[in-house]
Amino acid sequence: MEEEVNITEVIIQAINTIFQTIFSSIDKNIYSVLDEVTFIDTNILNTSYFRSIFGTSTANGILLIANSLILGFLLYYCARLLLSNLLITQVERPTSFIFKLIVFGIFMNSSMFICEQCIFLVSSISSAICDLGSNLFGSSISFLGLVEKLNVMIEIEENSFTIFSIDGLLKSILSISFLNLTFTYAIRYIMIKVFVLISPFAFLSLSISATSSFFKAWIKCFISLLLVQILVSLVLVIIFSIDFSSTNIFSKFLICGAVFSLLKANSYVREFMGGISTDLSNGLSGLKSFTR
Repeated sequence: MEEEVNITEVIIQAINTIFQTIFSSIDKNIYSVLDEVTFIDTNILNTSYFRSIFGTSTANGILLIANSLILGFLLYYCARLLLSNLLITQVERPTSFIFKLIVFGIFMNSSMFICEQCIFLVSSISSAICDLGSNLFGSSISFLGLVEKLNVMIEIEENSFTIFSIDGLLKSILSISFLNLTFTYAIRYIMIKVFVLISPFAFLSLSISATSSFFKAWIKCFISLLLVQILVSLVLVIIFSIDFSSTNIFSKFLICGAVFSLLKANSYVREFMGGISTDLSNGLSGLKSFTR
């Protein structure tokens, strides 16, 4: 009997050691990456490869293709104008169409600058919220600062952490949730770049009423992806206002609820104003909603 007890203790200790190693690895590596992919600024667009793909002038990159479409739109309008005379149907005046094509052509070639300013505005608002929280609570409002607070509340030191306890279960939930958050916000990071790349086509689509719905879908998705950052900043400030005492079990469950809110931040914004989902479980359905 005593030998069986010893074997059980060895197994439990081995399990605890494995999970302790995993959680320590997540604490050391995930949180700094999570800050980087969540709190984006204009540097997201300043890589040389991205600029090359987008186009440094109207003669290369995505901009070359977009500017080539101006001729296609012009031919499309000429064909419609010709058919309208034959079929006696209404079509907008040539002067109105040319004016729209010139205006939205300028917007198209300035789309990188416009997207950059949108990102800068959202980044400034989220930074202001985090700075306010830092002044109020005396801590850096970030995921890296959050892990320091959580480790005070939930001990993972050697010989004191056990997975078979409330603290162990909560630590498991939080670590898995933050790992999920990293993948979710990494998807958002990539999708923001994708929507910037297609922004010239979105602005050009406004020149013809038949394609203007593409711009409406694009702007809704792009803005919703950016607004997630502001909501995350607000939730983090709320988290840092919670008591991080290791003896306060109510606070521990509140923090788990707040982390769940971070996981659902994109869904909340999408339900409020539309857009696509970056949740791992809803990614495909979110992409389908973009085409509606």
